[in-house]
Amino acid sequence: MGTAEQASNEIIHYLPQQISALGMTVHMQTLYMMWLSCIITIILVWLATSGAKMIPGRLQAFMEMIVEWLGGLMEDNLGKEGRRKMEPFLLTLFLYIFVANEVGILFPSVLGLHFTSPTNDINVVFGLSIMVLVVTYLVGIGRNGLGHFGHFFKPFPVFLPLNIIEEIAKPVTMALRLFGNILAGEILLIVLYKLAPWVVPDVWVLFSLCVGLLQAFVFTMLSIIALSPVFRHE
Repeated sequence: MGTAEQASNEIIHYLPQQISALGMTVHMQTLYMMWLSCIITIILVWLATSGAKMIPGRLQAFMEMIVEWLGGLMEDNLGKEGRRKMEPFLLTLFLYIFVANEVGILFPSVLGLHFTSPTNDINVVFGLSIMVLVVTYLVGIGRNGLGHFGHFFKPFPVFLPLNIIEEIAKPVTMALRLFGNILAGEILLIVLYKLAPWVVPDVWVLFSLCVGLLQAFVFTMLSIIALSPVFRHE
């Protein structure tokens, strides 16, 4: 535990690590990693799209594969109109979470930098899940008015308390699933580097990269499912 804490404290040691204001403490390491993930995501998308060719390169082909893959899932669950309206948001969400998940695995392993994934911070993942919930409500109200909240009273009004609990549980489980998988992967990687710093950590890095991709997909898929009733409202 001490090793993980030490690594976390050395992320960017020459910049402020904490800022206290209005009775709150902001952990700047997490913000630095969020900003870095944003920058990397923007650069990757720019590189993939700025010089688009009829015969795509590897990065362009990878991005096109993601767009077609997720776009198909959106069309199946949201319909054509839902895909058209929500594709920019959901693709951005997937790419950002994917990059954020990999920052804490790839950078320490390849560059030897003490970086951690912003998604190993409970505040970040809850922020992402609450954002999805808010977007769902805003889009739902925009399309269906206050009738969007009619599902709280189905199949009978007596189910209102249970439906409220279910609505609260959705963002909580989305956040905890992402948080737990990313944090556990980074802690285990630190332990493996201490116990067996040769082959085993490298194998775990490859596995963790796949886990990061999978968790980004799961979070995005749950977001698509949350938005599905909005575009299939009757």
